Amino acid sequence: MIGAFPRNPGAEPPLSLVTRLVGLANTRVVEAGLAAGAGRSRMATTIVACLLRHDRAVVAHVGDSRCYLIRGAKAVQLTRDHTVTNEQIKLGLISPGEAAEASTRHLLSRSLGNDLFVSVDTSDNQVLPGDQFVLCSDGMHNSVTAADFADVIGRSQDLDAAARSLVALAKERDGGDNISVQVIRVRNVERVGMYRGRPYKLR
Repeated sequence: MIGAFPRNPGAEPPLSLVTRLVGLANTRVVEAGLAAGAGRSRMATTIVACLLRHDRAVVAHVGDSRCYLIRGAKAVQLTRDHTVTNEQIKLGLISPGEAAEASTRHLLSRSLGNDLFVSVDTSDNQVLPGDQFVLCSDGMHNSVTAADFADVIGRSQDLDAAARSLVALAKERDGGDNISVQVIRVRNVERVGMYRGRPYKLR
């Protein structure tokens, strides 16, 4: 997926581009599972991606890997976990409190690799100077809260050190799952408008 970015001519809208690339990643996972041969476990994984362009951040995800936006001292989750319990909440079958205690709370309703085609959730978000983004797997967010993200990252000028601190915190509290985290800090943005589908700089 990352290798496909340099080959993009730049004319494709960010939302379309990131959706297409996640679909491509899904195809690769499906193909890898088929190549493993009969009798092997089906391969599946989750994904979260953030594409920054001008003053916008397009976030795409499948599964329960998350993206948080930290602005000021507050962290806001930009993604919605694709789990069985979340689908049940949407349908009004259970309450959020019941979902937190359900044995199926970590059971995915959507992931890469299960089917040849996958539905990708996306969001388009305005970016301001100083904004910070956290992309992480469930091994991280199952143990570390949004408030923890805002606190640890807000106190650190070194993002690598902040990421290491978050991993250490997750391991200290649980450590029972794979832990992945990426932290992005936006120093400045280029404000743009759109005219006939093309961006132009705003003064």
